[in-house]
Amino acid sequence: MLERKLGKTDVTLTSLGLGTSPLGGCNIDVGFPTFEAVVLKAYELGVRYFDTAPLYGLGKSEHSLGHVLRNNDLVGKVVVSTKAGRILKPESRAKRAESLYGIDWVKALPFVDEYDYSYDGIMRAFEDSQQRMGMDHIDILYLHDVSGEWHREAYDTHLSALRASGYRACDELRRTGSVKAIGLGVNETASVLQVAEEFDLDCSMVAGRYTLLNHGALEHFYPEMQRRGIGIIAAGIYNSGILAEGSKSMTTTRTYDCQPAPEAIVRKVEALEAVCERHGVSLPTAATQFVYAHPAVTAVVQGALTREHVVGNVAAISTPIPVAFWDDLKSSGLIPAAAPVPTT
Repeated sequence: MLERKLGKTDVTLTSLGLGTSPLGGCNIDVGFPTFEAVVLKAYELGVRYFDTAPLYGLGKSEHSLGHVLRNNDLVGKVVVSTKAGRILKPESRAKRAESLYGIDWVKALPFVDEYDYSYDGIMRAFEDSQQRMGMDHIDILYLHDVSGEWHREAYDTHLSALRASGYRACDELRRTGSVKAIGLGVNETASVLQVAEEFDLDCSMVAGRYTLLNHGALEHFYPEMQRRGIGIIAAGIYNSGILAEGSKSMTTTRTYDCQPAPEAIVRKVEALEAVCERHGVSLPTAATQFVYAHPAVTAVVQGALTREHVVGNVAAISTPIPVAFWDDLKSSGLIPAAAPVPTT
């Protein structure tokens, strides 16, 4: 695994991280033996960064990840991130927060999530995560879904909570060494730019905003992140499915940003596949290395449900791609001429 330093912090991340949202039971039943097998396979193959959140399985993912790391003597040998902004409460006494996407957490723990970006909410969420994972400190803390697209009319209310006291909680956790880095965990770039104007962010996890199909971050967002020294962890690099499964996949997996892929996107994927076939490169490999090639990106985070998925993700980040492949993509107009690409 290649490694890069995260922004201005002393945290170093492997090129590939394991995201545990799928393992939390995202629309599928995942037992603990599978969870453990996937995490240990990732570690065996060199992955040293693991991401979780209270939302994933409503506490289940954090419990399971902490248990795996402790029982296998991996605490302190890997980088761990989790998220704040939601508090879990017993489902018998609370109502689940509204969500942009209809996620069904299969066999989740008996809790519901409530948004809370205040000082007390962030501190409680962080300490609850510590207890679920059995960890004294956590390397990276993301503020989950601080996003206008996610919260819509409630966005200003949640931002006001951060301004009033939530930022102070983040600063305190970082200053006392409880966390080494603070960032946002979002599906858009606008909120990262906005919060970065108000609070000293170290990093942010951004899903789906820079991919083989979406180059929007190239012109302003990534240069601004580099100028500020904010490290980017890239998630959702397959745009929720189509760059992993391809244009000929079943309609249910041929999704773009969690929606059925528009015809224009399908046609572009077909064009990408044609170039991939000419050079003997798999589409997921091209998608993964295109994102990681940008110097603003510290790591790529991928989910997995099986050990075979982990093997595939590791191959995608590490299999050599001929330089001529990238030249072909640029000459075909499928990626911008200015886009950084691997040189070897």
